[in-house]
Amino acid sequence: MISYDIILKLLGGLGAFLIGFKILSETIESLATNRLKKLFDKSSKNPLVGVGIGIGATALMQSSSATTVIVVGFVNAGLMNLYQATAVIMGANIGTTITAQLVALQAFDFSTFAIGLTAIGIFLNLLCKKKEKISQLGYAIAGLGLIFLGVSYMSSQMSFLASDESVKNAFETINNPVVLLLIGMAVTALVQSSFAVTSIVISLAAAGIMIGGVGNGVYYVILGTNIGTCVTAILSSIGGSSNTKRAAIIHLLFNLVGSLIFMIILLLIPSFHEVTFGAWFTEPATQIAMFHTFFNVVCVIIFLPFINVFIKIAKLITPEKEIAKDNGVNYLDERFLKNPPIALNQVNKQLVALGRDSLKSLNYAFSSFVKKDNSSKGEIDNLNQKVFSMNTNIIDYLIKISSNDLSIRDEKVISSYYHSLADIVRISELSDNIIKYTYILINNSLSFSDIVIEQLGEMMESINVMAEKVFTLMEYHDLSLIKSIEEYEQKIDTLRKDVIDGHIKRLTDGICLAQSNTVFTNLVANLERAADHFNFIAHNYQN
Repeated sequence: MISYDIILKLLGGLGAFLIGFKILSETIESLATNRLKKLFDKSSKNPLVGVGIGIGATALMQSSSATTVIVVGFVNAGLMNLYQATAVIMGANIGTTITAQLVALQAFDFSTFAIGLTAIGIFLNLLCKKKEKISQLGYAIAGLGLIFLGVSYMSSQMSFLASDESVKNAFETINNPVVLLLIGMAVTALVQSSFAVTSIVISLAAAGIMIGGVGNGVYYVILGTNIGTCVTAILSSIGGSSNTKRAAIIHLLFNLVGSLIFMIILLLIPSFHEVTFGAWFTEPATQIAMFHTFFNVVCVIIFLPFINVFIKIAKLITPEKEIAKDNGVNYLDERFLKNPPIALNQVNKQLVALGRDSLKSLNYAFSSFVKKDNSSKGEIDNLNQKVFSMNTNIIDYLIKISSNDLSIRDEKVISSYYHSLADIVRISELSDNIIKYTYILINNSLSFSDIVIEQLGEMMESINVMAEKVFTLMEYHDLSLIKSIEEYEQKIDTLRKDVIDGHIKRLTDGICLAQSNTVFTNLVANLERAADHFNFIAHNYQN
């Protein structure tokens, strides 16, 4: 008879295990900010590169579900095509097996040392508060220790369960392959973590309880977890684009077909366990972990050449809907919000796109002034409206990111993004000012000499060169461009002075009309202020 005491202790061990996993994955994810950015920013037509990115990202985050959700988000944002996404998803399936291998280490005399990591990690975290990275590393080590503490505690309670023949028989008599597969699917879909379910199965095996009895039984559960884990990606794709849904479908197809192929193999070869992992490894926990790795690696090897087939099937299942009017790229996918480093990287991309829209609006406005033609006002208004609307979206997105437990570095980044956003919006507002000057120019039949137009053109050209340097700095965080940006800002200041001085001289000589003075000086001042705002943006990234 199982006592409530055993059940509560078992649940306590499971709780410690899940908390440890959450701490470890989230902290490593935070520590690996730059690496994650580099991994997900890369794109290649070589599927092996995609597989490598999937393995690396999942190994860092300790969660294939997190990797897949991010991939789905990238597809929705148009940053990754289906071919690249499929390769990354395949790699994620291999990367997640590392966690199962980690839990299987309990089969060796390692757990006592590993549990000690909890104390080592938390002391490191408490004693190094001023050194954020070391403090976070300590937190990650403590999380790893908690995983082993939870596994060890669960195993000790499971040994009591194993001593109860009725409980042991209950687990071992469930030997129907379809039922075992469905158990793996259902439990994984419920907890949305194949890692947690696989770890519990491995811990049961280490305690002497083999779900499905001896032979291939437990492997059917593992195959079921691979199908069940697709629920997270499917839920994440709801409300997304057609390609977003296709990425989730590809993930499901890959895991489903792979699991069914292996299920057929296991059914056709009842002695599969005895002649493979059962013969090669003595510990049941290691046998299950090795099968888990073997299954995923073999599936990737088999299906990698058929990525395009998966894409075609996904397109048949989810046909393209009528494409709505393009309102510009939107990188702010809510799927990234649980991963602040990735979410902030997306905000940065949105800021660059927004900055380019503001610059485009400024160029249109300047061109209208020079040509004395306001026919492009509608296009300028649309651009500015897009900037003002996206400004609100970015602020809302940053607020949501701030609701996470952020590092000091992430908090500084958010602050710099708020300042940069304000500068970008101000540049768009300057283009509105220039449109007003154009109306005055046209309505009062004012004109400027060729030398004036040439000087103004030189200012605008310098602003464009400077802006491109700022966008490059933002995109690649290349702070070496700061000096060059400052030089252009000073050059534009000098041009403004020269242009104004020349204008005053022409006014004195009677060459320029006094009526044009206000329009001219305001226009030059607005161009100089645009350069100032681009300079401010560059310096925001120094923080």
